[in-house]
Amino acid sequence: MLHRTRFVLFWLLALLLGAGQGAAEGPRAGVEVKEAFRRPAEIPFPSENPYSPDKAYLGKLLFFDPILSGSGTISCATCHNPGLSWGDGLPRAFGEGRVPLPFRSPTTLNLAWGEIYGWDGKFPDLESVAFAPLNNKANMNRDPAELVRDLSAMRGYRDAFAAAFPEDGAIDRRKMELAIATYERTIVSGRTPFDRWIEGDEAAIGDRAKRGFALFVGKGKCSACHSGWNMTDNAFHDIGIAGEADTGRGRLFRNSVALQHAFKTPTLRDVAHRAPYMHDGSIRTLTEVIETYDRGGIDRPSRDPNIRPLGLSAEEKAELLAFLETLTAEDAPTSIPRLPR
Repeated sequence: MLHRTRFVLFWLLALLLGAGQGAAEGPRAGVEVKEAFRRPAEIPFPSENPYSPDKAYLGKLLFFDPILSGSGTISCATCHNPGLSWGDGLPRAFGEGRVPLPFRSPTTLNLAWGEIYGWDGKFPDLESVAFAPLNNKANMNRDPAELVRDLSAMRGYRDAFAAAFPEDGAIDRRKMELAIATYERTIVSGRTPFDRWIEGDEAAIGDRAKRGFALFVGKGKCSACHSGWNMTDNAFHDIGIAGEADTGRGRLFRNSVALQHAFKTPTLRDVAHRAPYMHDGSIRTLTEVIETYDRGGIDRPSRDPNIRPLGLSAEEKAELLAFLETLTAEDAPTSIPRLPR
């Protein structure tokens, strides 16, 4: 009888441990959870601005061309550098005057899967983003009418606009917005060890990273905001770090308690290469990011309900870090186009 009891207890313990291991390390108990993080097969383009190779090429020319700045010294790629995971590696963006701007330069990775844009969500679509920095005197300081004039004087740009918009190749602001947005939608993060694991390669990441993923979707509640293959819900949350004057989306919705100090959830793709972190670049390392979330942030009415002290052990923090490091792809070279002059 005692032997039978011990056998039953051993069998139950093995079953429980096996279930826990499946949730943390393999597909057995976590197939549906893992499936939610599978990479999509295609890039989505809106029907009102469909993809064409010529339009994307024109957008790439404009993206890398410093003619878009008043001084002719900075381009979109200055703040969104392909060599820095399409960011700039700085705590705050800089404009022509080398004065820090209010926010950090966000990565342009995976913008095709976005909904509204900007740290505070002030842009309703990707097309509306392009001219905000161009018009801003503290940023690129470029007069749109003068830009149209200067581009129109170049045969290379006249030909590129005619190819991208064969029905009407005249150079104007709207076509620039459409072309730049089209190119930006082609900027997609590469396949990572995490992606290979999601696709079924159990050896793609280590056991510590697998346990980190279980924490990410479980105890840590990270996936409440960093959801889906792009690891963002495209929404806005107060995570308890912004100062009282830093109102975020609350600037646009002053009567919404939940949106005070709320900033957009960034993608975690290539996150290990995109320090510093947060909308203001105030956190230097991923280790410090994990510590910040573990503490739970400022307790106030606008703080997201999922942000609470976590009580993570040192090993759990290391496991989360190991998981986050699996989200970085191998560097893929980006060719810089020969610019019309």
